[in-house]
Amino acid sequence: MQQYSDPPKARTLGQLKQAGYKPCSVKDELRRNVIARLKDKSPLFPGMTGYEDTVIPEIINGILSRHDMLFLGLRGQAKTRMIRMLPVLLDEWIPIFTDCEIPDDPVNPRLAMGKRLVAEQGDETLIRWMHRSERFHEKLATPDVTIADLIGEIDLVRHAQGKFLSDESTMHFGLIPRTNRGIFAMNELPDLAPKIQVGLFNVLEERDVQIRGYPIKLDLDISMVFSANPEDYTNRGRIVTPLKDRIGSVIRTHYPLSIRDAVQITHDNAWIKRDDGITVRIPPFMLEILEEFVRQARSSPHINQASGVSVRCSITNAENLVSSAERRAILCGETDVTTRMDDLAFVKSSSRGKIELMLAEGDTAEDQLIASVLGEAVKGVFGKLADIDDFEEVIDQFKGGLTLEVGDEVDTATMVENFGLVKGMKAATNKLCKDMGIPATDGNVASTGEFLLEALYVNNRLSKASARGKQFFRK
Repeated sequence: MQQYSDPPKARTLGQLKQAGYKPCSVKDELRRNVIARLKDKSPLFPGMTGYEDTVIPEIINGILSRHDMLFLGLRGQAKTRMIRMLPVLLDEWIPIFTDCEIPDDPVNPRLAMGKRLVAEQGDETLIRWMHRSERFHEKLATPDVTIADLIGEIDLVRHAQGKFLSDESTMHFGLIPRTNRGIFAMNELPDLAPKIQVGLFNVLEERDVQIRGYPIKLDLDISMVFSANPEDYTNRGRIVTPLKDRIGSVIRTHYPLSIRDAVQITHDNAWIKRDDGITVRIPPFMLEILEEFVRQARSSPHINQASGVSVRCSITNAENLVSSAERRAILCGETDVTTRMDDLAFVKSSSRGKIELMLAEGDTAEDQLIASVLGEAVKGVFGKLADIDDFEEVIDQFKGGLTLEVGDEVDTATMVENFGLVKGMKAATNKLCKDMGIPATDGNVASTGEFLLEALYVNNRLSKASARGKQFFRK
């Protein structure tokens, strides 16, 4: 459970004034805290890999400029995660009225209800301290979202009690007013109906609202952030142009720019450390193959690039890779197992739905494309490590009709033993392990040996047949 520091002790407006409290708007508060972190060289967004020189500086500039911001990028580019980290840049505690429906600054109230409390109770007005975790509200934009959801609606019961429609106290407040003195996030902004987008104009520009034609002045103190997909944000997209004009900074996100960053992101976010008595080891080249698979998919003409290929594809693939090795360890009675090529067959299920085909015929088109791209990934990663022509001695062993059986249910010892029957195989796997900087343990030898066989296959030096979950390599 996250630990909070104790809030300040002031409980009335008079005590708050005596403590020397100074009012500060949300955007000035964010700006002040960002400046402090920059001076201290403290990380603003710990755990975000690959954005240090691109996205994060743009966010910093947007905050320093006191802008409302929009995060623009394809799915799986950490837009929502970045938005959810913004509240960390707020003060831990701020004072608000205890008896006010909408959070408001007791020393400098902006809303009529807060001003009324101070006028009636003076320095005896009760306050409470609100933690920054309460100051962030998020809404997913869907076509059925209404103005009442976001801004509010006239409460006819309050109106029947004799209150004027122009009085803010007649309102049933929506999510945006309830986020006063905080950060409001709207995910997938273009999915909002145009008339609802129009309703955000005044909130962004003037910080006031209109309900059913009645101008109700709400001097909101709020920082607004949005997310959107580039396909929907273009001139032909589903976001109205005047709303674009009122968003201060548009922050472009991106997929990892290097395999190294991609591997680190997957390692940090995937559930690959299991606590069930079985140790699953992942050689570095296995994670590189998964990232190369995603990289190849992001440039494939057969995949809809406007939709993108999410980082979540790499994460779920890594988890299935580990689960396949874990299952093999259970079936074979092993407690220490290493992932290998057999396990890649099961990333199909974790890749389905995360790629959108441009044209697909038949139920197997997606799986065929995944297998094809996976083969190119194996070829690409192996090509960086070794020259395929250096393994002619191994290839020659298969010219005489040799068939080598592998499979996800073959235990490690049997794999290593079978590799020992192929002349030149042991020396080749040991050299590959050395070149990759990994120890030549039985698990690594089994994994590296199958990596070599698969590379020979995708480079058309060997053939491969599959039957009942087993693979047979032959010339």
